[in-house]
Parts: sequence; structure tokens; C-alpha cells
Amino acid sequence: MYRILQHKFAEKLSILNDRGRGVLIRIYNIKKTCSDPKSKLPYLTEKNMEAAVKCISRKFATIDIRSNSSQLSSIHKEKSEVLKNLTNYYQSFVDVMEFRDNVYELLNAMDACQMYLDINVNYELTKGYLDLVVTYTSLVLLVSRIDDRKILIGMYNCAYEMSNGSSESNYPRLGQMVLEYEHPLKKLTEEFGPHWKLLTDALVSLQVLFKRRNLNAEHWRSAQLLSVISAANTMLTPAVSDTMPCEYLSLEVIERWIIIGFLLCHGSLNSEQACLSLWKEAMQCSLCIELFRDEVLFHHKVTEELFSGMKGYSKRTSDIKECREYATSNSGSVHREKRHFLRSAVRELSTILTEEPGLLGPKVLFVFMALSFSRDEISWLVRHAENITKTKTPEDYVDSNIAELLFAMEELRGLLRKFKKVIQRYFVLYLAGFDAVVLNETIQNLTVCPEEESVIMSSFVNSLTSLNIKQVENEEQFNFQGLRLDWFRLQAYTSVAKTPLILRENLKIAALMNTVVFHTKMLDHLHGLLQETADLSTFCFYPRLFEKMFSQSAEDPTQLQYLIAFPMVCSHFSNCVHDMCPEEYTVLQNRSVGLCGNFLDEITKHASICIIELCCEQRNLSEKLLPKYTAQTISKAVNKKRKKPAGKKAEPNREKPGIESQRKDRLIVTNMDKHHLTLTEYCMTINYVRELIVFDHIILPTEYLANHLELRLTKAIVRLTGYNQAMQEIAKPSEVLSSVKAFIAFVHSVGHYVNIDVTRICKDVLLQQSQAVDVNGEITLTTAYTNWYLESLLRQTSSGLIIHSPAVRAFVTMPVENLQIFNAEEYSDVSEMQALAELIGPYGMKHLSEHLMWHITSQVNELKKLVVENMDILVQVRSNLQKPDLMATLARRLTSSDNVLKRMIIIGVILNFRSMAQEALQDVLSGHIPFLMGSIQILSDIVNSTTDIKDLLAIYELTSAAGAPCHVDPALVTALSNQKNENSSEEEYRLTCLLMVYVAVSLPSLASDPMSVYSQEHQGHRNNIHCLTKAINQIAAALYTIHKQNIQDHLKEFVAFASMSLLQIGQETEKALVKNRESVYLILHMLIEESPYLEMDMLEPCFPYVLLRNAFREVYRPTIMTTG
Repeated sequence: MYRILQHKFAEKLSILNDRGRGVLIRIYNIKKTCSDPKSKLPYLTEKNMEAAVKCISRKFATIDIRSNSSQLSSIHKEKSEVLKNLTNYYQSFVDVMEFRDNVYELLNAMDACQMYLDINVNYELTKGYLDLVVTYTSLVLLVSRIDDRKILIGMYNCAYEMSNGSSESNYPRLGQMVLEYEHPLKKLTEEFGPHWKLLTDALVSLQVLFKRRNLNAEHWRSAQLLSVISAANTMLTPAVSDTMPCEYLSLEVIERWIIIGFLLCHGSLNSEQACLSLWKEAMQCSLCIELFRDEVLFHHKVTEELFSGMKGYSKRTSDIKECREYATSNSGSVHREKRHFLRSAVRELSTILTEEPGLLGPKVLFVFMALSFSRDEISWLVRHAENITKTKTPEDYVDSNIAELLFAMEELRGLLRKFKKVIQRYFVLYLAGFDAVVLNETIQNLTVCPEEESVIMSSFVNSLTSLNIKQVENEEQFNFQGLRLDWFRLQAYTSVAKTPLILRENLKIAALMNTVVFHTKMLDHLHGLLQETADLSTFCFYPRLFEKMFSQSAEDPTQLQYLIAFPMVCSHFSNCVHDMCPEEYTVLQNRSVGLCGNFLDEITKHASICIIELCCEQRNLSEKLLPKYTAQTISKAVNKKRKKPAGKKAEPNREKPGIESQRKDRLIVTNMDKHHLTLTEYCMTINYVRELIVFDHIILPTEYLANHLELRLTKAIVRLTGYNQAMQEIAKPSEVLSSVKAFIAFVHSVGHYVNIDVTRICKDVLLQQSQAVDVNGEITLTTAYTNWYLESLLRQTSSGLIIHSPAVRAFVTMPVENLQIFNAEEYSDVSEMQALAELIGPYGMKHLSEHLMWHITSQVNELKKLVVENMDILVQVRSNLQKPDLMATLARRLTSSDNVLKRMIIIGVILNFRSMAQEALQDVLSGHIPFLMGSIQILSDIVNSTTDIKDLLAIYELTSAAGAPCHVDPALVTALSNQKNENSSEEEYRLTCLLMVYVAVSLPSLASDPMSVYSQEHQGHRNNIHCLTKAINQIAAALYTIHKQNIQDHLKEFVAFASMSLLQIGQETEKALVKNRESVYLILHMLIEESPYLEMDMLEPCFPYVLLRNAFREVYRPTIMTTG
């Protein structure tokens, strides 16, 4: 017994299997690095290293650096860098050699002890042994696939010898090992000759298990596998088995054990029929098996090549061909049917356990079986879809419903994590109240039980008896690793020859302990079991196939609700990381996070597209309620009441709002129905998990949706304008506002189905529309409408096609023969301007104002240039106010008077438009924030003539931002003061005074313009000269504020000059020059009415009121009005 204890089989198997996996990962990374041109070491490809590489490859492993110094000179030059960069590679190969030594040492010891292996009896021992054999074989095969292995090892040793004067200590044995494994399988079969019997016994023990597990879907269906409700009277009966761990053991692992195992001990195939039948059955299951990660072994080809060179194996070669043909023609359909069965069975199991989580206690074995079976089928599909490209039945390797199976697995995983306490409560009571009692009785009934074994088994009973329910309630951490390791040790002690207690003769205790081990894992190792049975990290190494499967599932409408399974699977990839290969952590992390992000991007992108489509549908319904369609309906009703016959060109009948809700048949599906159904599916998948943890990253699916929705909603809202800069077309603000409201209303309704902050999204989107560009640099509603109003409406107004109408508070298009343009009143009346203010908000209005101010400043600059050209005459005019005849003579000598007035009219038009926009903004804000607007109004009321200029402008800037009127426009002051002036402030002030004089003395020329006629209907002039009053008041107030002068005094001076100039019109004898004299006189009255600084009594000394009264009588003379 002491000799057996010294070997420590349990500990060595555990450690060597873990270390073997670590070494496998390192060798795998070396292979991938050397096979990728992007990551391949430069020493293997550089031209200056070419001679050294050829020399090492040719003379490996005995390389004499002295006799080959010329060829190895390039290594000598960079020996320190070579050593630095190749150390990890070389040490990895040394680890392989050391692992090989330890494996053979352990296998020899197990053979020497005549150990007995049976998966049904000593499960951990047999599994550990077979895992070790397969891991070692996979490692050797993987090393042989590294084409540059000799170069890496030889180059490192050359650099080491050049630096230290002697070869690296491990190099002779390592080089010999690499040469011996040139033909790895042949060498492995020779080395495993002494271990054939033990390996064969272990493999033969799989026979019953493999037959039971390797059934087709029809057998599963007839046996009602995984069904909890098939026998209702046994629903609460615990699911137990004498071989509990074998029930969820991966079939893929068993298959790999059998195929690789019989490759090593192939002599058993000729000597034992049981071995042959087991091997043939395994060979028929698939066309390739996993070697490690995405490295596969085409076992038919490899086995055939191995056997073809051996005597007495001709029958086995024909068997291989038969198995390959069978697998090619049948395995695809068999596994397809298995996946089909598992989809329904696992979903049924998940549904029942969700409704009755208490069943997780007695039926938890079913959960792990379902996870293991599903994982095996998915792994088989992934492996074959990637590697089997030429086939007559490609449909067998494509599954568009894979998302449903992945989702069902994730549901079961989620249930186990969610109801962990339920499971723990159940198994604490089970272990303490049943397992401990039965185990104690079994131990007492043993005929032979040595002291060491008795101590171990007694400790089992004591550990189980001490359990109680309070430990679960107090959330104490359970730890049964020691118990399980002791059972592993006990299996080793009782499975060797000449031991007093023979485990295979006490099958009851073996079955009982297997059950106990499973039950203890339910308390402290649930995560480990999930990793063993449901780990899908294999997808990490098939990224293109993984994305292809996602795309196929996304195209199937029935799979949309399960798409979240793909990003959830990405959280499994962290299971691939091993402490022995930390360098691959970053690579795997980036790949995992990248795939997860891509999947969520695609899901949320299509969900957001669906939302926008539904928004457009809702907008279409909302559009039917617009007033323009209501007017048509009313007109038809009136005509019908009057019995008026319809015109020849009668408009087609439009569908009435609400008609879309009338259904004659339930089967009729509208576009909106389809979109709603699709959106429901997407909402289900996005809402399934609140967050995903992928490595160290916490990923929120709803944030992806919020980002996509914000982006697409922003673009969709801008598209609503239909803005065409080339054709100067745009939708009316009121129609766009109606559409935006329909969009926002529907987006708010989405918040009921998916947990996103809809309010924040809408605010962000609408706030972006108030800026010049959105977050992506694209145009917004503000930019579109600013450009259109400036380039279309105001430009047409400057050309005389549109006039500003104070009567209707809008710009009006004047009819022109053979010329058709848009109706300006439909874009500039009060309701449209209010809709514009609602759409773009105060920020957008500020942006619009800034552009308007830019145009005004450019006009003011041109006006100043004209003043400079006529400065001498203007100075004389200003100094001869009391000499009207001389002033009139000097005024005639001024050049460009018409140009001055035209530019002032343009400024007036712009300022009138700005005034309308500001008024609309004030109306809108008064409805939204009445109390704040009241406070702003109170603040503006306290302003008086004694207020400091800086404080005055600060208050005006606040009130102007809210749309309230100001005596001095702060935006205009800022724009004019920011101009680059080469003149001194005194010179600028002088230019300002002369500019006002220039405008005043130019007014009489307007009387001769036939377009200066006053329109009673619009209460303005046809050539928009009534806009001069706004321009004069605002420009004067802004310029004199900048120069800190008294605005009222200077405006009085302007009135005096204007009055004196206009009075000169009465002395004109030519009718052409005084044609519209009365219309021009009204400008003085409008100026006084417009100005906050002038009163009517200030005009009387300069201009007799009787002339204004006569002018009003003349322009408002009754005319015959006709209605069209």
C-alpha cells in the first residue's frame, strides 16, 4: 500500500493533464504565429537570414557553428536579438520534451502496478488516463505540424552557443526528439507498445457507454429523452444513475479517445472483436475529429496511411474505406436530425424548469445531459462545416436554426445560475439525509476494509453528515475539492493488483461515490460543470464560420428572437485562457469583444431600421390628418351640399384616416404588421440580458440599440425635409413638425418593449437638430432651413418676386406672368415660423440669426464703401441742413443713391424675417416655459437709459435668446462690432453719421419708382421699401450703441434730413418723379411707429402731419376688389 501511495497517481494525472493543456496552447500559438505571414518572425523570412535558415534545416540537429561560420554569420551579428525573441519558442519545445518524460514515467508506473481501468467503475482514474494519452498524442502531432520547428530550435541553439561557448543543455535530447518524431504516429505506436494492454482495457470499458450514447434521433425520440413530463408520476423522483458522470460525458471526447487510442494500440483491432466493433462504430460518426481547437485530424486518411504500410492490416484498410463511405453518406443527416430533436427537447425542458424551478433539484442531471448533447452536436457541425468543403450534401453542414439551439443552451445555463440556491438547498438535504446514510451502511457492510481506506471513507461520511440547510441560508462557501481528490486517490489505491480492497468487486460503493461526487459538485463546482458540459469556446477559433452562422440565422424570421445567443456565446471564450500562455490573453480578448460587438451591432442595426420603418408608417398615417387634406374633404362636402357638379379635373378620392384599421380577413397582413412582428422579435432578443461580461468588458446590448437608433433617427428626421439644394426644394416646417411628432411618439412607445432611455435618445436627437451639424458631421434641420430661407426665400424677396406683408405677418409671392415659384406665405406665415421655432429651438434660431447677421454685415460694409466714395458731398449735405435748396442740389450730385437704398432694403427684409422668427420663438417658449419667460420679461422691464451699456447688452442677449424684442439687437451689435475696421473709432462714427444722411437724402428717388406703390391688401410697398424703417432703426441703434452715442438724438437728425428731402418732392413739376409721392411719405410714419426712440410729436416740426393724412387718404382710396 505504501508503494502505491508513493506513486501519487491521482495528483500526477490531475497536474499532467492541466500542464499538457497549457503546453498544447503554447505549441498551438507557435504554429499559428509561424503560419501567418503577418505575425511570422522576421528571422524566418529575411533575405540576409536565408543562408543560415537553409544551413540549419539541412544539418539539423548536429550544426557545427565553426565550420559553417560564413553561413551563420547573420545569426552571429544579431545573436542577442535572436536569443531574446526565440527564448519563449525554444522553452516551449523543452516543455514538450519534459512533458513527454513525465507522461511515460507515469504510464510505466501504472503498467508496473497492473492497474485496472473501467470508465464505469473508476471514472476519474480512467478519464484522467485517457485524457493524458490523447493530450500527449495531440501535442506530438501538433509539434509535427510546425514546419519551422527545426529552424526555431536550431537557430536558438546557434545563437546560444555563439554567446555562451557551448550548446544549450537540453538541445541534444530535444534535437533527437524532433528527428524521431518526423513520422509521429509511427513513433507513437512503437512507444505505446508496452502500454497496449492497459490502454485497450480502458477503451473496451467504453463499449457499453458508447453504444448507449451514440444513438440516432429516432431512438432518442422513442425513449422520450430529456423529457420531464413523459412520466408525470415520477417528476419529483431524482434522476440517478450508477454512472452519473458518464451521462453527461461528451460523446465527442469518447469518440476521440477511441479513434486516437486504437491508433496507438492498433494490434487489438486484429485480436479482439469487441475492440474492432467499437472502433468501426466510432470511425463512422464523423469525417474529422478535433485535435486541438481548430486543428483537426482526418482520422480515416491518417489511419489508412498508417495501416497501409503494415502487414496483416489489409482488412482494416478496407474497413476504413467502408467507414469513410458510411460517414460521408449518413453522418450529416444523422447529426442534422439530432439537432432537430434537441431544439424541441431542450426548449421544452427549459420552459418547464422556468415555470417550476423546484424541479432543478431532482432533474438537474437532465440539464447537464441536454447541455452536453447540444454542445457535441454544435461542435460537430462547426468542425465539419469548416473542414468538409467538397460534399454532395452541403445542406447537412448548414443549419439556419442553430440560433435556437444556442439560445436554449443559454437559457439552461441562466436557470442554473439564477436558481443556484434552490439547487444547493436540495442537494445539501440529499447529501446529509440520504447519501451519507447509505454510504455509511455500505462501508459498514464491507468485508475487507484496510485502515487507510477506512479512514478516507469515514471522512467522506463525516463531511456529508455535517451539512445543514443553514449553510445555504447564510451563503457559506462550500468546498469539496478535498473529498473529490480523496475519492480519486482511493480509486487509484483500489484499482491496482494485489490490493486488499478491490474496487471492481465493490461496484455499489463505486456507483454511490460517483453519485456523491456529482451531488457535491452541485454545491461548490456548478461553474466547472457548466464549463465541462456547455462550453462553446470552440467558436472563438472559427470566427468566420461563427459570423456566417449568425448571418444565416438573421435571415430567418423565426430565429430573430434567438440572435442574442451569439453575443452571449462570446462570454465563453475566456475559458480558453491558460496560465501557461498569458500572451494569447489579449488576442482572445480582442477577438471575443470584437465578435460580440459585431453581433450586437448587426442586431441593433436591423432593430433600429425596423423602428424607423414603423416611424415612417406612423408618419404616413399622421400625414392623412394634415389640414391640406381636411380642406379638400370640407370642399367636397360643401359642393355636395350645394349640389355643385364636380369639375372635369376632379382630384382622385383619398383614403380616409382610419381606413387602414378595418380588416375583412384576419389573414390579411399589412406592411406595418410585418414590421411590428419583426420589431417584437428584435426587442425580445435585445431585452433578454441586461449586460454581457466578455473577459473584463461589461457590454450593454441596449446601449448599442440606443446608439444605432439615435444615428438613424437623426438621419430620418433630416430626410423628412426633402431638402434639395440644387432644386431649392424643402418641405414646410409644419409638415415636418407633424412628422417629427409622429416619429417621437412611436419611438416613445418602443420604450415599453425594450429597456432603453427613449427620453434621452429623443432629446439628444432633437438637440442635434438645433446645431449646425450633427455628431457625424451631417446637415441638420437647422442647416437645411437656414440655407433654404437665405438662398430661396430672402433672395427671391430681394429680386422683387416676394414682398413682406405686415398685414398677414408673412412674406407673400407676387404673381408674375410665365414664372412659377413657391408660395412664400406657405413657408413664412405665423404657424410655419412657430413650427420652425419648435423644430430647431433657440439654438437653431441663434444659428439662423448668425447667418442673417453675416449677410447684414456684408451689406453694411458695402454701404460704408459707398459713403467713402461720396464723403465730401455728404459732409457738405450734413452741414447745410438749414439750406434746403443747396442740400437738394448737393443730393443730386451723389452717386449710387439707388444702390444705397437697395442694400438698405435688403437689410430691412432680413431684419423683418428675423423679427418674425424671434416672435415665433417667443410664442413657442411662452407655451413651454411660461414662468421662465415671465422672469425674463421682468428682467427686460428694469432696463432704462441709465443702465450700463455692458449690462444692457447682457440683458438684451438673454431676452433675445428667448425671442423677446429688444430696443437694440445684441446679435447685430456683436456682428457689426466684430468687423475688421482699418479706421479709428472716430472715423467709424463719422462714417455712421454720413451713412444715415446718405440714406435720408436718397429717399426722394423712391417716388419715381413705379414699384413703390403702397398695397392696401398687404399694408406694404411692392418693392419692399417699407422694410427700410426696420433697417434704419435697427442699424442706427446698433451702430450708435457700438460708438456709445445717443441713439435718439441721431435718429432725430435722420428724421430732419429725411423730412427735408421728402418735402423737396412737392416742388417737382414732372409727374414721373412724383408718381408715388404719397406712398413714399408713409415711410416717415412707419419709421416713427417702428422706433422705440421716436414719437410722433418729434416729426411735426419737420414734416407737416397734414401731408401724412393726405397721403393715407390717397393710398387708402377705395378700390374695386375682386375674388378669384
